[in-house]
Amino acid sequence: MTGRRARRWRRAKLAFAGIAALVAAAAWGMWSVMTPVGRGGPQLVVVSRGQSVWTVASGLRRQGLVRSATALTAAAYVTGRWRRIQAGRYDLDPGMTGLEMLDALGRGTHRAWRWLTIPEGFTVWQVAQAVESHHLGSARDFLAEAARPGRFSAPFPLPQGDLEGYLFPDTYRVDVGEGVRDIIAQMLGRFDQVVWRGLFEGKATYRGRTMHDILILASMVEAEAKRDDERPIIAAVLLNRLKRGQRLECDATVQYALGQNRRPRLTYRDLEVDSDYNTYLHAGLPPGPICSPGEASIRAAMDPADVPYLYYVARPDGSHVFSKTFAEHQAAIAKVRRERD
Repeated sequence: MTGRRARRWRRAKLAFAGIAALVAAAAWGMWSVMTPVGRGGPQLVVVSRGQSVWTVASGLRRQGLVRSATALTAAAYVTGRWRRIQAGRYDLDPGMTGLEMLDALGRGTHRAWRWLTIPEGFTVWQVAQAVESHHLGSARDFLAEAARPGRFSAPFPLPQGDLEGYLFPDTYRVDVGEGVRDIIAQMLGRFDQVVWRGLFEGKATYRGRTMHDILILASMVEAEAKRDDERPIIAAVLLNRLKRGQRLECDATVQYALGQNRRPRLTYRDLEVDSDYNTYLHAGLPPGPICSPGEASIRAAMDPADVPYLYYVARPDGSHVFSKTFAEHQAAIAKVRRERD
C-alpha cells in the first residue's frame, strides 16, 4: 500500500470511528432522556426566572431526577422545548422521562408550595398563628376547624374537645391553594403514620393506658423537658405522683390555663387560676393535651424510666434536679435559687 493510500485509509478509519462515536453518544442521549430514573417519590423543583437550560438540567441531575444534564440540555435545544420553560415551583416525579419533565416545565403545570414547620411543643393556637404567618389561611378559621374533630375522618380515635395534641409537629409542604381543613388533614395523616401505626401499632391502648392519656402525659413532658435524656425521667415523676394520688403540680399546665397571658415565671397568684388544666388545684391528668408532643416525648410517656422520684425543679440551664422526698425537693429548690442569683 502506497503512502497516499495508507493516509486515506487512516482518515477513513478516523472518520468512521468519529461517526460511530457520535451515533453512540446520540443513542445514549436519547435513551437517557426517554427512560425514567424511576426511583423515589415526587420532588419539589424550583426554576427561577432567567435560569439557563443548563442550570435547570443540572439541578434536575443533582436531585436524581434525570441521568444526564448534558443530554437533557441537548434534547431541550433539538426539540425547541427550551423556549417554553417557565419559572415556578414544580412537583416532578422520577417516574417521568426527561422529555416529560421538559413538557411539564414548558406547560407551566406547576404547583406553588410553601414549607410549614410546626415545632414540638406548639399549641393549637401557635399552629394556627404559623399557618396565618405563612399566608396559608386565617388563624381564626384554623382554630374553628380544629375545634371540631368530628368533621375529620381518621383510623384512630379522635378526641372529643379539640385537636390539641393531635396535630403532629413536623415540616409540611403545603399547596398554596389548599384550605385549613386540608392542612389539618395532612397533620392528622402524619399523626396516623408516626404515632397510631408507628408507635401504637394501630391499638388504642398501651400497657393498660389509653393513647389519649399517654398523649396528655407526653404533652406535659414536651412542655417541661429541655433535654432528651430527661424526658423518660420527667414522665416517670408524673406517673409516680398519679399512682400515689398526689396532684401533679405541673407548671406547664398552669401556663396552658393562662392561654395567651403566659408568664416568664409563674407567681403564687398564677397557681390559683380557675381552670381544669390547673394541676395545682385539680388531681389527676388535665382534661386534654397541652401542646403537640414530638415522638421522643410520646415514647417517654409510653415507657417512662424506672426511678423513685416524685419531684423535680428546673435549673437555669434547663436541666432538672430530681428528688425522692419533699425535704430533698425543698433543698433542691433552695440550691437552684442560689444558682439563679
